[in-house]
Amino acid sequence: MLAVLLLTGCIANGGPTQTTSSAPPVSVQEAPASNAPLETTQASTKIPVYWIGRSKEDVYLYREFRDISGDGNPVTTALRIMMAEKPLDHDFFTPWQDPGSLATSISGKNVITVDISRDAFNSNLDAGMAQRAVQQLVYTATAAASSSGLLNSGQQIQVVILVDGHTDFMAFGQVRLGQPMARDASLVAPLWIIDPQEDTSLPAGVVKFNGRSTDSSKPVSWQILRDNGNGEKASLLTGQTKATGEPGQFGVFSFNATLKPGKYELRVSQVQDSGQADTSTTDTRLFSVG
Repeated sequence: MLAVLLLTGCIANGGPTQTTSSAPPVSVQEAPASNAPLETTQASTKIPVYWIGRSKEDVYLYREFRDISGDGNPVTTALRIMMAEKPLDHDFFTPWQDPGSLATSISGKNVITVDISRDAFNSNLDAGMAQRAVQQLVYTATAAASSSGLLNSGQQIQVVILVDGHTDFMAFGQVRLGQPMARDASLVAPLWIIDPQEDTSLPAGVVKFNGRSTDSSKPVSWQILRDNGNGEKASLLTGQTKATGEPGQFGVFSFNATLKPGKYELRVSQVQDSGQADTSTTDTRLFSVG
């Protein structure tokens, strides 16, 4: 692929806030090359952005698609959304702060360089959460570049993070930056819902649901609950489906349900060998019909 070089800067004002978050400990060393698959190229006005979310005692990375307009650099746009905006799903969050400056470039060797100002790191994180935050940036940058067709997705893709143009900055006081980093497959959520997105309104009738699983060998259990109007939800429909793909590898799943007007919640979980739903993998989504 011809070398692609993109460079864009962006200035914004945003006051820093202090937050304290913790996550299960992980290695804070450079993320190794992984088999975490990249997003496929798509002609769309939406861009993938990763967020952090809790599932029982674990903390994972989850993906949403966000609407974009204009023809700006998609990598910078996605990272700006990740740092300056809130996720659509109320269960997700970001520890990043809106940076005063942000620029990205892509080399012909599939290396994305992100140069960011130090005010983006004005959150108090432990080592585990700091590593997840750094990987949140790595996943978002590589997803935006790949889905926009700016990278050769058949090759290893790495991200170099600079802070005010310099290497060796300690992100959140925990993770040393400046060396090439790849996606860490162990930090992505085992399961997540792609459609519908949070608080989406859909027409009544047949509704199609789809999502992604890290292990296609495990069935996906799903449940649709209906809001009865007084703050309580009752189970309406349940079922199981399978994700496409090779066993043990990433795959996508889908199923349909016929729904009347109302407010609903979708819950999905991977199914254990015992046949029980693994609640530590559960993802949920609120939506309405009608």
